[in-house]
Amino acid sequence: MHTLALEKAFTLIEPGPVVLVTTNDGEKNNVMTITWTMVMGFSAEFAMTTGAWNYSYAALQSSRECVIAIPTVDMIDTVVGIGTCSGKDTDKFQKFGLTALPGKHVGAPLIKECLANIECRVTDIIARHSIVVMVGVAAYCDEARKEKRMLHAVGDGTFIVDGRKLDRREMMRSKLPPGG
Repeated sequence: MHTLALEKAFTLIEPGPVVLVTTNDGEKNNVMTITWTMVMGFSAEFAMTTGAWNYSYAALQSSRECVIAIPTVDMIDTVVGIGTCSGKDTDKFQKFGLTALPGKHVGAPLIKECLANIECRVTDIIARHSIVVMVGVAAYCDEARKEKRMLHAVGDGTFIVDGRKLDRREMMRSKLPPGG
């Protein structure tokens, strides 16, 4: 066994899957990529790490609602692209060809292209730790979707897909066959 630099220890504890979080500030929809999420117990309570550095944060604070949309491996370029531009000056739904579906319980949209969507209400924002706590109020899954493999960010530019560590560039070169 070899020593790992302590600042890389976080890469050993894989968080939940990479998700897309949608918001609506009362005027427009936005979507952001979030790689640090967690389930809180065996209920529909969730937490994610985000803060004022994300344009959507103000909408989370004011509307107190969002949708957690779960993309699959075939959406990796969209997921990375969304994470590298700002909703302040970009309509990400248009730029990335995403279909916004109306939520039944929240003003934030669901994303049709994702495997699953969870409508959520924000119950707490712990600014000191940049944590947003949410409770799910409705959940939807597209069982007809052929691709079901999710992405997990390691934190160093690589992803985990079905237990195999992959670099996004390597994955696109190898053109992994669809799963599920």
